Amino acid sequence: MEKIKSRMNFKNLFRRKSIEAIFKDSKEAEKGQATLSRYLTVTDLTALAIAAIIGAGIFGTIGNASFNGGPAVSLMFVFTAIACAFSAMCYAAFASSIPISGSAYTYAYASLGEIIAWIIGWDLLMEYAVGNIAVAISWSDYFTSFLSNTGIHFPDFLSMDYYSALKGHKAALELLHQGALFNQLPSYMQDAYKAWTDAPVIGNIHLVADIPAFTIVVVVTIIVFLGIRESKIAGNIMVLIKLIVILMVIGAGIFYVKPSNWKPFAPNGLGGVLKSVSAVFFAYIGFDAISSTAEECKNPQRDLPRAMIYSLIICTLLYILISLVLTGMVSYKELSVGDPLSFVFQKLHLSWISGIVAMGAIIAMTGVLLVFQVGQPRIWMSMSRDGLLPKRFGKIHPRFHTPAFSTVLTGIVVAVPSLFLNITEVTDLTSIGTLFAFVLVCAGVLHLDASGNQMKGKFRIPYVNSAWIIPLLYVAGFVIMYIYNHDAFIRFFDFTDIPQGKTFWSITQHKIPLLSFIIIAAIVAVLSIIRKYSLIPVIGLLINLYLMTELGITNWMRFVVWLAVGLVIYFAYSIRKSKLNKE
Repeated sequence: MEKIKSRMNFKNLFRRKSIEAIFKDSKEAEKGQATLSRYLTVTDLTALAIAAIIGAGIFGTIGNASFNGGPAVSLMFVFTAIACAFSAMCYAAFASSIPISGSAYTYAYASLGEIIAWIIGWDLLMEYAVGNIAVAISWSDYFTSFLSNTGIHFPDFLSMDYYSALKGHKAALELLHQGALFNQLPSYMQDAYKAWTDAPVIGNIHLVADIPAFTIVVVVTIIVFLGIRESKIAGNIMVLIKLIVILMVIGAGIFYVKPSNWKPFAPNGLGGVLKSVSAVFFAYIGFDAISSTAEECKNPQRDLPRAMIYSLIICTLLYILISLVLTGMVSYKELSVGDPLSFVFQKLHLSWISGIVAMGAIIAMTGVLLVFQVGQPRIWMSMSRDGLLPKRFGKIHPRFHTPAFSTVLTGIVVAVPSLFLNITEVTDLTSIGTLFAFVLVCAGVLHLDASGNQMKGKFRIPYVNSAWIIPLLYVAGFVIMYIYNHDAFIRFFDFTDIPQGKTFWSITQHKIPLLSFIIIAAIVAVLSIIRKYSLIPVIGLLINLYLMTELGITNWMRFVVWLAVGLVIYFAYSIRKSKLNKE
């Protein structure tokens, strides 16, 4: 009985692992088995980060982002890059002080405690695995588009997910019944209609599945399994090719830009721009993935921080240029497609460029898959070393020097769902998971500073006292919203105006994320005065929290359910097996 009480002690949930203990456990885990190989330089790390950042975002989700936000989405890339920069500095500080595989999971264990580390580890599973599902789906769109340009038609029912085919078929039927001609329907709706009607049927089930998405995940998983050196070489080659293609797109596309397409610049207002935040932020989730390769770097304390900053700067410039060229070539209203860069050149009857873009996108998104398939197994490996997962997750292959079981399992977790899931659903889930990880990393830096346990790595976050800056920004935010968006401001805080046919909950539930942010931001503002927090991690924390509010209550509910499942596993298994618990 005493043992059970001890195990469930509230303080035990937040037991922290010292940096010394993290290094010690890492060395002990290497005894008696093969170790990870140190091959990566700052150039390799920067290339891997670019490989992760420039992929589905620039070749895929940028289309929907432009459709919602118009040309003003370019400003959202700037804003998101600034948000990422604050988070990147926090990641860099941790990576410099704790150059051990595990990314945000390891950083949280050293700063916020075991249960927070478990939550972020479980969250990273969603970020990496679910994100790669979205990438695989977008890869499939470009692959089939490329085949089509070469005269090879891949069956629609074998290259589309079930939900998209069903939804598109229903929408097409409604328009056809209203008198529309089939060839006048949007191209994506035509494809969905054909996929649904051409698919084999067993009982009432249409056999629609995305085979190319499944296949590419299997191929990439094999490369990752064979070793980090092979992954590095493949990643560097793919980055070089994709940069050439992107620069070619910018160089060729700029001659077809019509400034009239940039008017209005923000057709759907601020709300339309913010609606694209999930797609835009999804484009940046890759820079943190390289921190999971710390034990395979030659000089992680110096090279990881540099690679994070270099990759962020390079990719932001490319995203801004691409978004402006894309929305300048065609109207933003036509960009709600899975392969926007290829689409705009087809629209302008430049099929040969469209084919090159499709090939570049195929290579680019293969690189993204590669990086995240590298990152996820190493996080599981770190969790296994700490006893939170079974030992099998941490076993290193004696020949290939990779976490073998974790790599294979990651491949299965990504490949199978990519057959059936819809890209929009998984993109939003990935974005909220990434933002949550960034919030906790920034909070970890603040907690260590407040407790006097400042990190001692080669990279230091410049200290600026936030004591009065954050409270002033908080008040200024309210004043600006009241002056420039007065009606929406009043409407948001009015809980008495319930339209007929609506319930109180149906109206207020969508306000919960933003209300939560307002309360948390107020608490942080007060603590900034009391504890004189460092400005950079505070701003990083608040920006990421705000971006989470823009993802909607539905995504929050899905995210909470996901975390709840993770906590069930933690209390059923991990809390008992934890090394710290045994000690």
